[in-house]
Amino acid sequence: MQLEIRPDPAEVGRARRWARSRLAGSGIEADEPLAETLILLVSELVTNAVVHTGCPAVLRLSLPGVATESATVRLEVADTSCKAPVPRCAEGDETGGRGLALVDGLADRWGWTAEGTGKRIWCELDRDSEPREAAFGGGVTAYEGFEFEGFAYEAV
Repeated sequence: MQLEIRPDPAEVGRARRWARSRLAGSGIEADEPLAETLILLVSELVTNAVVHTGCPAVLRLSLPGVATESATVRLEVADTSCKAPVPRCAEGDETGGRGLALVDGLADRWGWTAEGTGKRIWCELDRDSEPREAAFGGGVTAYEGFEFEGFAYEAV
């Protein structure tokens, strides 16, 4: 399933509503920690695409037909910008700059790939994983050797 996203901040709310509506038929309950985490990740990745690229994007969601204990959910946002995603070091009370750190802390796996003139950022959540709090270094990242406020990222 996919949703086309315009380069407009209002699209973030539309993307969240769309993702919630898709959960209904997947067997993943809206109040489940997996669903709440998925909606947060949709917000972060769509916001990054809208704010940092100014280009249209496509949100793709792969949900299990029937949610089992070991179901994996995959979220992808593809855009036409060739700019690689780069984590920022947010200062104190800044309201932005933490999106990729949240993705890293909440997703079981994530990364990005260049595609033609654009890129695709993806993340996966495993239903059988314990809910995690957002923390740096929580998932597999695409930043080999990148250091972020004392935390070294290495591709695994």
